[in-house]
Amino acid sequence: MSKSKVTGNSYDFSELFDFLSIPSISAQSVHKKDMDKAVKWLSSKFSKLGFKTKILPTRGHPVLFAQNLVAGKNKPTVLIYGHYDVQAPDPLKLWKTDPFKAVIKNGNIYARGAADDKGQFYTWIAALEKLYINDKKYPVNIKLLVEGEEEVGSENFISCLKKHKKILAGDICLVSDTHCLSENQPMIDYGLRGIAYEEIKVTTLKKDVHSGTYGGNVLNPLMVLTQIIGKLKDQNHNILIPKFYEKVRKLSLSERKELKKIPFGEAQIKKETGAKIVDGEKGFTVHERAGARPTLEINGIFGGYTGEGPKTVIPSDASAKISMRLVPNQTASEIHKKFLRFIKEITPKGVKIEVTLLSTSEPSLMKIDSKYFKSAEKAYKKVFGKIPLYELSGGSIGAVADIKKVLKIDSITMGYGLPDDGLHSPNEKLSIKMLEKGIKTNIEFLTNI
Repeated sequence: MSKSKVTGNSYDFSELFDFLSIPSISAQSVHKKDMDKAVKWLSSKFSKLGFKTKILPTRGHPVLFAQNLVAGKNKPTVLIYGHYDVQAPDPLKLWKTDPFKAVIKNGNIYARGAADDKGQFYTWIAALEKLYINDKKYPVNIKLLVEGEEEVGSENFISCLKKHKKILAGDICLVSDTHCLSENQPMIDYGLRGIAYEEIKVTTLKKDVHSGTYGGNVLNPLMVLTQIIGKLKDQNHNILIPKFYEKVRKLSLSERKELKKIPFGEAQIKKETGAKIVDGEKGFTVHERAGARPTLEINGIFGGYTGEGPKTVIPSDASAKISMRLVPNQTASEIHKKFLRFIKEITPKGVKIEVTLLSTSEPSLMKIDSKYFKSAEKAYKKVFGKIPLYELSGGSIGAVADIKKVLKIDSITMGYGLPDDGLHSPNEKLSIKMLEKGIKTNIEFLTNI
């Protein structure tokens, strides 16, 4: 496809379509060459925009770094973060189009990675391109940092940050990997939850056995597993792990007031999810439960026979995947230890229990009174006509916490997705209107800081 061009208020997104066509699925080793292809695509693009690029190897997929420091020491240095990896498109049968052949329908771009995160990161590429075409230089010093393991937990990202801390130094980090409330109401996530993702495996037998011959005399691992899981929360949705809430940060009155401004409640949850009722931890509002309170959820249970027709067996083992979203002041390592201790305490005799920590990320909290957040507000105001609302996000972006911990800088989540974009789901999309607004907002921010 032709080279992407920016002319006035009109954008040619054919180059973005090329980027979206690369199936850079980090979780699947068969796509290793595609991951490398995505890095080469970005490196070539950055070089054309006046950046010096460098591939930072990790034990997994590489991180791409690029910088342009022509603005000089008297100008701030902005670090722009993104990720080039995407989720697998499964189940393919639910896609209405090819996930790696982007199409435009009803004002949206449909493709895997359209919103998470290639399309959103592209708002920065297009913004930089327009600035470069106009002036052949940038108003501030800019560093770009694009990783390839965000969708698998950013396991090697923090070690990369530590190793290259000196060249990555900056004044503020910008992250476009979140969403606005609507096409007219921007939003900034000033807090992100962390996560401790666990897998439990219960084993009671050396092999599957006949449920008629042995049923009633041996422990059924599926029954044991569900009994263990049933002890993790009570009927009011309180997590029963001892000292789980010990370090949970309490919201200030001003924060509660700010959260109430967000026009998102039970009606929206029902509409977006299809839930018949909205229920959760007692004593807290929908907004507080969505981002300010920690959670524990079962992500999957598996074991035994699940094929067509009957098969009367007692399986030898059963497993479950459980994720706990964490809020500021909690740490993944502490919560994992408490979880592990409690699971062992409630496991009955005659049962082998294995607990594996699959992935973690730490929660993060930003100081929104800085000049950079004020500049973001002004940029949003000019393009969207409204200043952004501030939200405590229920999701996790491990890189944000890692950047704060290692580089000692906050991140502004300047997201341009919409709540119904279908991240990680079939038919993922990104609104062209939001894409264009994102480019304009980014230009305003970089020009005015």
